Amino acid sequence: MSEGGSKYFCSECGYETVKWLGKCPGCGRWNTFIEAPQEPSTQFEYRRFEGTTRPPQPITDIKAKDAARFKTNLSELDRVLGGGLIPGSVILVGGNPGIGKSTLLLQASSNLSRDYGSVLYVSGEESVAQTRLRAQRVGAISEKLYILSTTSVESICQYVSELKPRLIVVDSIQAVYKSDIPASPGSINQLRESTAQLMYLAKSRGVPIFIIGHVTKDGTLAGPRVLEHMVDTVLYFEGDGQHSYRILRAAKNRFGSTNEVGVFEMKTDGLVPVTNPSEVLLAERSRDTPGSVVIASLEGTRPLLVELQALLIPAGFGMPQRRTTGVDYNRVSLLLAVLEKRVGLSLARQDVFINVAGGLRVNEPAADLGIALAIASCFKNRPVGFETVAIGEVSLGGEIRAVSHIPLRISEAKKLGFKECIIPRHNLKDLPEPCDIKVVGVERIKEAIKVANIRE
Repeated sequence: MSEGGSKYFCSECGYETVKWLGKCPGCGRWNTFIEAPQEPSTQFEYRRFEGTTRPPQPITDIKAKDAARFKTNLSELDRVLGGGLIPGSVILVGGNPGIGKSTLLLQASSNLSRDYGSVLYVSGEESVAQTRLRAQRVGAISEKLYILSTTSVESICQYVSELKPRLIVVDSIQAVYKSDIPASPGSINQLRESTAQLMYLAKSRGVPIFIIGHVTKDGTLAGPRVLEHMVDTVLYFEGDGQHSYRILRAAKNRFGSTNEVGVFEMKTDGLVPVTNPSEVLLAERSRDTPGSVVIASLEGTRPLLVELQALLIPAGFGMPQRRTTGVDYNRVSLLLAVLEKRVGLSLARQDVFINVAGGLRVNEPAADLGIALAIASCFKNRPVGFETVAIGEVSLGGEIRAVSHIPLRISEAKKLGFKECIIPRHNLKDLPEPCDIKVVGVERIKEAIKVANIRE
């Protein structure tokens, strides 16, 4: 045991050790270990569920029943949560400063208070007057929405016992503390123990709790990684400060899919769910622009049509630049190598810039064909058809491989008025009859470039 009964925790991933280390074995970061004193054993006495503890029983004897979910009346938030809030669940919400986390949960709290009863919104970083001004701006005013400005976990538990709310929001976990922990708010011990206290409060009373968490420079939730293991759901609120659109993703969800995303638009009166994001994302697309290609990406069960943009210019000096926004840099490097080797495009001396319009991020392999066509289109200075959608994964041999959920993607393209889809030939057997849209199956990247009319 280390001197003085202390332990060391990595501030990035929560790795625990009895001595200080320069490099974390867990995440590989340097100089991230923080000393934290050992907690007294008596502090764990509060970790008891209310009610009688039952002896172990066979799983076959346990009656399972579907819990009724609370609807927030924010359709995109309900989608990401799996249909609504489960009673007793703990949801950790992270995102960059100013992205809209507090605004989103204040709007959800107001909606839930109107439909289900009292809601307690705990603000550890704002006064009640400041919270009132923000609520007034976004129209989140309700008689059953209670605002509490405190940083004490004990005070939160006391007012929860008196008020008996249907929902609790804690903004933020880095601001609250337990008085019996000899550490400052935001420290490793305080974060872990405060979260544990809130988790047991939620489970014992059957009340859902939203916890807002700060993020580090690389976008991950600040504090030990154990926080994400303790809670039921982890949501990330993403977006570019220069764009009005925000993306809500689930990194963990014990009561729903982690593949769903929610799209919001930030307006002067708050966050507004975007029910048809494809139409919004393509609204400003221009005609006959070389390097612009529309792809059909799939986020969970939702198809999204997004515009991929490529710009190629001769490298001025030294090593050519490779810059990507919204797509994986390594994947683009791979596709550049395939285009040079299998198609014969001379890209070694070109600066290459790839962007996903609207500030979204596309990670799935089905975007490969769109990226490759955008690069070839800009290099040849020949635009791809304005009413064409490209879908497919590109292998190292230049083959176009099949992707999942082709009927869903094509249906979205047809709904928005597109006339042609370039897809892998192996996916032709998956098409419904009739298709009502021109679908061209291709086997190799060179064939796809020819179909898209990108040639000399």
